[in-house]
Amino acid sequence: MNEVEAGGHAAYWDAFFAEDDVFYGHVLGFKGLERPVVVLAVNGVRDVARAREMLYTGLSRARSLLVVVGDRSWIEDVGGEAVRRRLTRAQEWTPA
Repeated sequence: MNEVEAGGHAAYWDAFFAEDDVFYGHVLGFKGLERPVVVLAVNGVRDVARAREMLYTGLSRARSLLVVVGDRSWIEDVGGEAVRRRLTRAQEWTPA
């Protein structure tokens, strides 16, 4: 169950503005709401027509560190050449 389902929209925004170490949110709710560190879990989209917009929003919210978890080829296909170029500078993590 997510924050909105559990406590409504007021609880969702209270959690955001509480400045806790961790805030869980949906990409569509993050326009203009940057954070120092963002972990973007890319696990599919409901609306394929908005996939690129949602990906851009998620990729552009981190001020200091962005961690992207998901299928890199899908992210590059949806994001296009600009995202592909930027990801060449990314540090890839491989679990031990």
